[in-house]
Amino acid sequence: MRLKLAFLVATALVATPSFLMAQEKGGVINVATIGEPPTLDPMVSTADLVGIVTQHIFETLYTFDKNWKVTPLLAESLPEISADGKTYTIKLRTGIKFHDGSDMTSEDVVASLERWKKLASRGKQAAGFIDGIAAADPATVTITLKQPYAPLASLLAFNNSAAIIIPAEKQADTMTDFVGTGPYMLKERKADQYIQLARFDGYKPREGESDGYGGARHQYLDEIRFVPVPDPNTRVEAAVSGQYDYVDSLPVESFDKLKASTATQPLLLKPFGYPVFVFNTAEGAAKNVEVRKAIRQALSMEDMMAAAFGGTDFYALNGNIYPSNYVWSTDAGVEGNYNAADPEGAAAAAKAAGYNGEPIRILTSRQYEFHYKMAQVAAEYLKLAGFTVDMQVVDWATLTQRRADKALWDIYITHSPFLPEPALIGSLSTSSPGWWDTPTRKAAVDAFTSEVDPDKRVALWADVQKAIYADVPFMKIGDFNAVAAVSTKLEGVDPAPWPYFWNASIKK
Repeated sequence: MRLKLAFLVATALVATPSFLMAQEKGGVINVATIGEPPTLDPMVSTADLVGIVTQHIFETLYTFDKNWKVTPLLAESLPEISADGKTYTIKLRTGIKFHDGSDMTSEDVVASLERWKKLASRGKQAAGFIDGIAAADPATVTITLKQPYAPLASLLAFNNSAAIIIPAEKQADTMTDFVGTGPYMLKERKADQYIQLARFDGYKPREGESDGYGGARHQYLDEIRFVPVPDPNTRVEAAVSGQYDYVDSLPVESFDKLKASTATQPLLLKPFGYPVFVFNTAEGAAKNVEVRKAIRQALSMEDMMAAAFGGTDFYALNGNIYPSNYVWSTDAGVEGNYNAADPEGAAAAAKAAGYNGEPIRILTSRQYEFHYKMAQVAAEYLKLAGFTVDMQVVDWATLTQRRADKALWDIYITHSPFLPEPALIGSLSTSSPGWWDTPTRKAAVDAFTSEVDPDKRVALWADVQKAIYADVPFMKIGDFNAVAAVSTKLEGVDPAPWPYFWNASIKK
């Protein structure tokens, strides 16, 4: 695939590649995040913040390399797939230890995947295709499918709503004992202060070179501390002063200020992803698809992107779900349905749809400042179209909790990196907040996920995008670049949508 994503982008940080120099072992780094994660169980959350922290504690059978291809992690190799596409045989690595000292076996993997099917939104997405999961021997697991399901390996590799492997005896629905196989283990968590991870001395890395999220994961650091810093301006000042070793999700207008700092330098991920307005299709005013279309008709995507990101160095108007450098890029369904900026026409459409002044509850957070700026612009356009707007500004952890309740919102604002497999897009799952579940969705998504031929899948993805524009479960606002900051004392940190700190070290 023509995937040129974050791992391969040019960045503002110029450093000697880590493989050319001996990295020092030891030390503690502090990572400033946008807030407190709502949970440390990555199965039950699709929040990026949860995945960023927990990918150091827990591991999956597969992950993604620097070219966004699925690569083995806890599995020994890629799955062996039967000729009919219905049986996946997964060989496991041996000698893998959990943080409690026990050995990982196929029993743990089977139990974990069953929990994933039950609790994770993406596990539920896959569950309808899975006929059974069994341990063939202590180091082999088989997954049998009812029909071919092309996204399965990618779903097993994703760190978001993740199919993490945990001990068989620790499978309670509510996780209280955070035991994984990752290079770092949970040492202490103080709510709203820090999450402290310590090196796991029993960790067994893969052999060979590091390769994106795959390959060898080196444990140079003694500890990693994730510190919630909800205010974006505070994060900027902390980055400029060198208070933190890594600062995530900074406003793009801080780029030049960061570049002038002697303590830190900016990392630019280009293109990073897209902001998205997700509709509640199950309850409330937005349940009516014609009301959703009227809301979309009212909005100026251009004004929202300009308010959120300033200059076009940091954003691009694009209604295609994927940008042009992806094989998935298509304009199916876009014409006439993107960036209309027509409040007057939207007012007429809303009235025809039966809208009668019900509040449109927009759920957003200032921890991602660009979300809030887009919400402000959207609110003004919606008011011009005659909509009653109820803006609900909460912290990110609260937002991720509220969006799970169908009674509490009509639109929530989020964003996503461009994902290597479109089936990973959360809103395609009927169990994901938004609860898009129509015959149009089922026909398009089922056809796409059951096709294994890559060329045919590209054409079928166009049908899915067309269905998205027809049913309006969410609205893509545009493409954007993301800015983070890394200390000049820290090396071995590659630009990535979910930053990771195995392989990172402190210069002595």
